[in-house]
Amino acid sequence: IDLPGFKKEDVSLKLDSGYLTISASKGLEKDEKEKKDGKYIRRERYEGQCSRSFYVGDGVQAKDVNAKFEDGILKVSVPKAAPQIETDNVIAIE
Repeated sequence: IDLPGFKKEDVSLKLDSGYLTISASKGLEKDEKEKKDGKYIRRERYEGQCSRSFYVGDGVQAKDVNAKFEDGILKVSVPKAAPQIETDNVIAIE
């Protein structure tokens, strides 16, 4: 996931009921003052957040999920579940 401008501390991952939720929030406050009077010339505030959820399955546990944040890119590894074969309709061949 590309998250340009975000830091590692701004990003969080949560696994709940088989859904992996990735959230990122950022706040920025910028002040510009006059040197002699100490009055504000300009004051800006910015706050934003984004979130995305993925269904990864009920069998996945938080300890199985790995995440790495590097250069504005979050890489998340989730183990693939083994395919489940229904044994009710399968006939063994001898």
